[in-house]
Amino acid sequence: MAAQPKLLQALLFLLLLSFTAVSAAQLEEAEAPPPRPPPPPPSTTPPNLTLHNMCPYTIWPLITPNSGLPSLLPSDSDDENSFTHLANGALLTLPFPAGQAWSGRIVARTGCVSVGPYASDPDSELFAATRCATGDPPEPVTVAQVSVGSADGIAAYSVSLVDGFNVPLVVTPDGSFVSGSGGGCPTLGCAADLEAVCPEDAKAPGGGCRAEDEGVRELFKRRCPDARTTPNDVEVTPQRCLSPRELRIVFCPDAGGN
Repeated sequence: MAAQPKLLQALLFLLLLSFTAVSAAQLEEAEAPPPRPPPPPPSTTPPNLTLHNMCPYTIWPLITPNSGLPSLLPSDSDDENSFTHLANGALLTLPFPAGQAWSGRIVARTGCVSVGPYASDPDSELFAATRCATGDPPEPVTVAQVSVGSADGIAAYSVSLVDGFNVPLVVTPDGSFVSGSGGGCPTLGCAADLEAVCPEDAKAPGGGCRAEDEGVRELFKRRCPDARTTPNDVEVTPQRCLSPRELRIVFCPDAGGN
């Protein structure tokens, strides 16, 4: 008879353990965050590159493909570095090539002298550059770098101040997911007018701010943390986007009221 209370106590203890385990599992399931929605499949349609000039002055954007890659500009150009001029508020949209990867850099030149217009889009004239006040090495230049068309549909984009600063610019992807995070694709770059805070000894004669001094590079990084200021710089914001429909480069994004 004395063994029966002990047996009953053991059964009650096992029942309590089972109830506690079930309750903990139910609580953990209730508190678990909902799963992230799966990213969309890579698009088979190539994205567009759109350039939007919001600066209160004309710019001459220069699009340079990496070695061996085609120009984004009309095939009747005899110069792969030809470019269009964009007045304040003007837009230029160009398709990336279909069925292949493309990478290159885009800069905004200012104060250019140009010759040789040739036939192209009736809404714009294309020119071959002869001389520009800013944007021609070794003068300082803000650089946007883009890469699209990879097999997994991931586009990469960044803004570099390694070669100095001449025009504020940001890259805005029209996409839904950052590769590897499930979040939205961020706008990033350097919207600040760094020439306004440039030390006198770093100012270029034609405009812009040189980045030869470490103190100037540190100034750039404080004002534009999402831009690269050294060749080995690592940005704090992911700079990848899955299957964007467009990569829009906006020059002087904070000058929309001008």
